[in-house]
Amino acid sequence: MISRRRALQAGAGALASLSFMPKGARAADELNLLVWCDHTSAALLDPFAEKHGIKINTKEYDLPGVAYSILEQSQPGDWDVFVADTGDIMSAVAKGYLGELPDAEMPWADIFPELKQPDSHYKDGKLYAVPEKFGYNTIAFNNTKVSQEEARQAKVMWDPKYAGRIAIYDYYIPTMEMVAIALGIKPQEITKMHLPAIKEKLVEMKKLSSLVGDVPTTQNALVTGSADIIVGGGEFAVAGLMADKPELDWVLPNEGGVRWSQSIGIFKESTKKDLAVEFVKYIVSPEGQGRLATADCYWAMPSNSKANLDDAQKKRLRWDQQPEFIAKSYPYFFGDAELDAAMQEVWTEVLGA
Repeated sequence: MISRRRALQAGAGALASLSFMPKGARAADELNLLVWCDHTSAALLDPFAEKHGIKINTKEYDLPGVAYSILEQSQPGDWDVFVADTGDIMSAVAKGYLGELPDAEMPWADIFPELKQPDSHYKDGKLYAVPEKFGYNTIAFNNTKVSQEEARQAKVMWDPKYAGRIAIYDYYIPTMEMVAIALGIKPQEITKMHLPAIKEKLVEMKKLSSLVGDVPTTQNALVTGSADIIVGGGEFAVAGLMADKPELDWVLPNEGGVRWSQSIGIFKESTKKDLAVEFVKYIVSPEGQGRLATADCYWAMPSNSKANLDDAQKKRLRWDQQPEFIAKSYPYFFGDAELDAAMQEVWTEVLGA
């Protein structure tokens, strides 16, 4: 299985580490970021680096275990800024990696309220991370082959009309939760008792599919026309391509979808905490949010409702539909070890069917 993040990095051909050094910056004036591929572009980093006369070093990672391995091999103070799945923030706090952020200096009034998730960003009344970007695992499709009305119905995932034209995103968490939602089961209510019904629909879907693959593979199938639907695709798979390929589209089914989010914080051992905080504030500012939302690696919704985006960019991100999409979507649900193992077992059996 492969995470959305890892697949996007692979698809972007991302380098493990990039540096941006404004002319005249001194080597000692550096900020070190442990981040994802959407935080490494010059378009995002240069404005901050030039304003502060510093060098920004970035290192990408894909899974939490990889990040922790990097940190375990680092010296205290080596890293300043951290980006992670919102669901992983409290784990980083528990491990003692993250430092407190100045709560009053964050633009909470402008951040979509559903993203605040106090249990994911605060511990003992202290703020450790801020939501910065989010999106959906939903239905991406070719709008010359599939109507938006059809794509808005969850049953399109196993509609015989599209036999051989369905690509399935190979990540069990969002794909199984999408099926659960279609069956009227909220992700956070999934138990082992629900798995047989979910498996039945997964098998039905698998029989109609042309492939099961990571983001680049399913994305390529949609771009080349070898598939008309990506189950589990979303804005991150097509929004960055829609200007040149207007036939690519995405929408949330009426039944709902799965919402992912990512957050940013600073390291407790950073020796440049003031600068790191300023970087966090830049990333969640309207300027930084506009650049992050449209990063070359992948597009997605900014957490700040005042992000600097033009009308065309907002249209590709379905900006005007966000109230509906947010209301009808559910954050990733990660069950306990027993449920997770059972879900992975079902997914493996379906892929082998």
